[in-house]
Amino acid sequence: MNKKDFPKIHFYDQDFVDIYDKSWSWISNYWINPATGEQSSDGYFIYPQGDSLVLEQFETIFSSFFLVYSNRNFPANQNIDYFYARQEENGAIRWKYDAKTNQPILDASNPEGIGMPLFAWAEFNLYHKSANKKRIREIMPVLQKYMDWIIRTFKKENGLFSVPAVAGGMFNAPRKDAYYPVDFNAAMAINAAYMSALGDILNDKELSFQYKRMYFSLKTRVNSMMWDNATGFYHDLTQDEQRIPQKTIAGFWPLLAEMPNADKANALIDHLSNPTTFGTDHPFPTLSADSPDFKENGEGFCGSVFPPFNFMIIKGLEKYQRYDIARECAIRHLYYILEALFPNDEKQKGDVYEAYLPCREGKAILTGNEEFPKPHYMHYIGLSTIALMIENIIGLSISLPRKTVDWIIPNLEIMGIEKLSLKRNLITILSNKSPRGWEIQMESEKLYYFTINILDQKKKTLPIPSGKCSMLIDKL
Repeated sequence: MNKKDFPKIHFYDQDFVDIYDKSWSWISNYWINPATGEQSSDGYFIYPQGDSLVLEQFETIFSSFFLVYSNRNFPANQNIDYFYARQEENGAIRWKYDAKTNQPILDASNPEGIGMPLFAWAEFNLYHKSANKKRIREIMPVLQKYMDWIIRTFKKENGLFSVPAVAGGMFNAPRKDAYYPVDFNAAMAINAAYMSALGDILNDKELSFQYKRMYFSLKTRVNSMMWDNATGFYHDLTQDEQRIPQKTIAGFWPLLAEMPNADKANALIDHLSNPTTFGTDHPFPTLSADSPDFKENGEGFCGSVFPPFNFMIIKGLEKYQRYDIARECAIRHLYYILEALFPNDEKQKGDVYEAYLPCREGKAILTGNEEFPKPHYMHYIGLSTIALMIENIIGLSISLPRKTVDWIIPNLEIMGIEKLSLKRNLITILSNKSPRGWEIQMESEKLYYFTINILDQKKKTLPIPSGKCSMLIDKL
């Protein structure tokens, strides 16, 4: 597959550009036909582990957030549709499937195979990158049946959901007494909010209202029962509704759900720069650094840094317009990924990994498990090297149905994107320093609306006509 088929990025640090370019070629190695085990563009995005080919709900949902930028070289919905096709009569969609047999993978730690319910979040994002309203109409019954199954099976009388803590993907996190996990309850609120938004897209007021009501009900319960003023954090609950003192990265999911008010949000976000909790050198550890269970070598979810959880936090920061912190953390995170890819020690082989050390450069460790972290794990890495690169480091936010491109940049640098395909409309947006000052050059085949926001000092929305044009920042 030729690199020129993908959108090209410009950034002042060439290493960032190189790892972005390499990511697309690495991703192409993981499209596999389960029937033959061979690479195929018609297959699924699978990370092979020995002879097993497993499709996971968590990685499927998250990987769609960077596959949308492939200029349709990779179908961002292919793996998601696999899960929809496996939906059972009662509405259940399980968290893992054996792609060879199409059978769900269930175990004692999660007998119902419940995963993080975030399909509506992914679909909302797919819609804004494809403007495919027909798809929303077709998949809505699947999503409704799925939500109904979760409510029937896991909702308790207090209005919260009780599922095994491993449903959040954190396999060895110290959460053994968690009966009401904060991440799952926040994820249900996130899904309900986006189900309501999808209802609005379909102009279905009843559907929109139904899920909006569910969202606010969950928001109220999580805030009243799981928030601790003393710690400034959201905690899991025991079966008798007592808050568990442990602070895990699960406590940041309510940020993405827009649950905290301004005061709670500030207290929560302060943890991200506090070196004694989550402000470690490599943001963000999966367990608070002041926990007695925290391990500097990662030990799985006892401190390792995992790209999807960083992505979740950074998207949560966006909800509260904290773009400066979001960008700074995305850049720091990417530097640590590059450090592990190009280690200073020549004896070490560099690679990109499933998880990283929280306090220094390098891959995380899990004692007794040589398969952790998975090397070349593009299902996670693409979130950092592609999605965060475009959305937070370069700062572009794109909505095809709204015909809008927002560019939020904290300072003027030489950067931008070239030949990004927006449904038969290739766009280019680049900032450069010219003799006349800082200039933004744009090229598009169709009209769209461009909003530029620099340092929160200059903000302007302009209609960008088809063809080439440019604007001088000083004239805004």
